[in-house]
Amino acid sequence: MKNTASWLKQIAQLAVCGLLLAWIFQTIFWKEGKEAWEREKRVPAWDQLTRWERLEVSWTHGPREVWRDMARVRPEAFAVSLALMGATIGLGIVRWRQVLCVHGLELSFARAAEISLVAHFFNSFLLGAAGGDLMKAYYAARETHHKKAEAVGTVFVDRIVGLFALLVFTMVAMAANLPLLREDRLFQKLALVITAMFAGCALVLVLAFRGGVSKGFPRAREWLRQLPKGDFLERLRESLKPFGRDRAFLLKSFAVSLLLCGVCVLHVQSLVWGLGLEISLRHLCAVVPMITCIVVLPLTPSGLGVRENLFVLMLAVPLIGVEHTSALSLSLLCTAGSLFWSIVGGVVYASLKHRHHLAELTQSE
Repeated sequence: MKNTASWLKQIAQLAVCGLLLAWIFQTIFWKEGKEAWEREKRVPAWDQLTRWERLEVSWTHGPREVWRDMARVRPEAFAVSLALMGATIGLGIVRWRQVLCVHGLELSFARAAEISLVAHFFNSFLLGAAGGDLMKAYYAARETHHKKAEAVGTVFVDRIVGLFALLVFTMVAMAANLPLLREDRLFQKLALVITAMFAGCALVLVLAFRGGVSKGFPRAREWLRQLPKGDFLERLRESLKPFGRDRAFLLKSFAVSLLLCGVCVLHVQSLVWGLGLEISLRHLCAVVPMITCIVVLPLTPSGLGVRENLFVLMLAVPLIGVEHTSALSLSLLCTAGSLFWSIVGGVVYASLKHRHHLAELTQSE
């Protein structure tokens, strides 16, 4: 029954992803097809074509124009974007190792990089931008036999600290771009959602690092123990307390997370330069983290469809004024950079999973 419900949920979210992608592609392809038809002075006139004929023209000219727009990116700018995307993964590895050290879990940078790349690979098709954390938690638990709960907890702490830093970065960026929020209703709606996410994340962070709600509700711990795997959940809850007491860790981890947010903006900025678009860095500092915050929500696999629509709609506002085709090209190039590192993670997963499994069996013997 649970497997059926899980499959139905995944099918529904894949359907949402497909509809969002189909809608944004159709909107842009329709525009490109109409412009191409009128530019070539074809007969009959566009308005005299049937709907099916317009669709045929749109899907003939549209993909070609989007590909042509993407292909004009300068190779050196695209190479820089790939390097910056890799840098975000590297900073994530540094932050996770900081989390591991709080519990005395020593993991080499190379091994942490392998696990992080594999997690990034699974992020390509699991739900939301955090789907690969499931695989990361699995591998982290396998790395130790006496602190499995603590190892799993480090993945949660890594994600929640990173998310909170992203939300802080976004809130500051939105405050610095108030004209965008005043002029456009989409920005206003997204700002409300992100503000709610900020409040919720701050609450979870405080509860997690202060031992949950057991202080105010003594019976909460008894209810927790009665749940499936209650003992493990209790250990997991206890494993989070040391992070709240370690202020040095919180400051270092928060600083790395803010740096990661800045590198994400520069990653998109490099592609903006490569495409020759005119978007100020100030506007990008608001647009990129706002989109990232929404993509974190498990709406579609890896945020596909949501990301593309937001790029097109947010960059098309009058204060920024980017054409829909160029905005879509920018989004697709960003996705291409992420997929490049996902492929690297897939290669790591395929080449090392058997070796590490055998190593684990040897240690057990």
